[in-house]
Amino acid sequence: MTANAILRTEVHFKDRMLQCFADRPKSVMDKLDGIIAQFGASVAVVDETRSVTYDELSARVDACAHQLQALGLVSGARVGLILSNRLEFVVSLLAVWRLGAVPVPMNVREAAPETAFILNDCSAAGLIFDPVHDRAIPSGTDVPDLKFRLEVGQIAPSLPQDTAFTAPPLDLAEDDMACILYTSGTTGKPKGAMLTHLGIIHSMLHYEHHLGVGPNDAALLVVPATHVTGLIGLVMVSLGAGAKLVMVEEFKTRAVLQVAEREKVSYTIMVPAMYNLLLLREDLTQFDLSAWRVGAYGGAMMPVATIEKLADLLPDLQLANAYGATETTSPTTIMPLGADQSYFDTIGKPVACAEVRIMTEDFVECNTGEVGEIWIRGPMVVSGYFNRPDATASEFVAGFWRSGDMGSMGADGFMRIFDRKKDVVNRGGYKVFSSEVENILMTHDNVAEAAVIAKPCPVLGERVHAVVCLKTAGSDAEALKALCYEKLSDYKVPESFSFSDTPLPRNANGKVLKRQLKEMFL
Repeated sequence: MTANAILRTEVHFKDRMLQCFADRPKSVMDKLDGIIAQFGASVAVVDETRSVTYDELSARVDACAHQLQALGLVSGARVGLILSNRLEFVVSLLAVWRLGAVPVPMNVREAAPETAFILNDCSAAGLIFDPVHDRAIPSGTDVPDLKFRLEVGQIAPSLPQDTAFTAPPLDLAEDDMACILYTSGTTGKPKGAMLTHLGIIHSMLHYEHHLGVGPNDAALLVVPATHVTGLIGLVMVSLGAGAKLVMVEEFKTRAVLQVAEREKVSYTIMVPAMYNLLLLREDLTQFDLSAWRVGAYGGAMMPVATIEKLADLLPDLQLANAYGATETTSPTTIMPLGADQSYFDTIGKPVACAEVRIMTEDFVECNTGEVGEIWIRGPMVVSGYFNRPDATASEFVAGFWRSGDMGSMGADGFMRIFDRKKDVVNRGGYKVFSSEVENILMTHDNVAEAAVIAKPCPVLGERVHAVVCLKTAGSDAEALKALCYEKLSDYKVPESFSFSDTPLPRNANGKVLKRQLKEMFL
């Protein structure tokens, strides 16, 4: 995809008029099959113990698809994935697509009740999982309709002898659902965002188009592959460009730097907290990171001090802020490479096919520079939420997704983001919805009221802090932590508590005044 890519107007999803790349593959596997044919001998994936070429990856995918077919997986069926950043995640993902089925990646840090809800909600046919993540794996009684479970160690590395696999003929349309990623809403109830082939292809092309990702790159994956950033911005972008995907399961600064040096990593996306942690190492400049040309980031603004220090220690590294969401299949804006540092308080410019409007609460477009809600339309925006017509109707208007984020658009085309309408704690890039945690705290017999607020943190940006009003003295923070840990992902569990002996402050509408709570307790 070149800088002069041709765009054209098309109608998709029945009533959305969208700007699209004219030259593009029809589906995800059409794109990847072309890459495999072109770069078969090149290294495709490296994890902590293995390295495979595109040809070897394709053979593994065929073997896994053959297994899944024998287990009864058919086109359109959903398959849950509870797998970390390892080769089998990529193999399973592509094998599901090879059969025309729909992968549903889930965060390995989720608790079993959360993954059970997701599997039941999407009527999943099967589950591919790593038993090491036992806390995330639901029991059979909690997910009674699963037709099969496949452990990661049982995934066949090759086809049985004298067996050939032929992918079944598929009648896929670009607007068809390709993947479901669950995202919690302001009510805390997860919603399955339906990513389409059209959307994934366009996001892949947007990264290629704006960041120049190509076959000579080595992409470092240290954010979860199950998140939209890891899945689209790294796994799919890397494979779709014929590049090398380098997968790391756990972010440990020295190990990450060793891998980056060994594999000559040139491109990655991390949250600002990860860059801050790398800068804490006194031996950072002792690693050969000369190949590292693009360091994208998102989830939070990068502190100016971090930008300046990175520029000093890694002068060849170009930083690129990117803003997006699950509902936009990753990027909506990307900072142009080489942009002046005066723009580093922005989130860049809208990607090629994105239309962005800044809207008032009365559904009127704001003037240039005015702050309003960010509305987004484009081929990369999801078609809606799985089995949630109510949520789809409320969050999508005239083909635009209402982000819930407050921002502005400058006359120069650069966007700024100021605040979130949704009550979210941003813990190092992990989004924690306060209401979800509050609902769990309120199940405790001795909790009268609970409110979750963001506690500033110099490393992670924000941490989860709970303010609790008890019915009677007696409950302690550790008991409430244990309750949350039972039901929630570990990063959602409050790390600190304040206890109030008076009712929480509320406005006239009965809403808790969280700004006042921050003033009182933080």
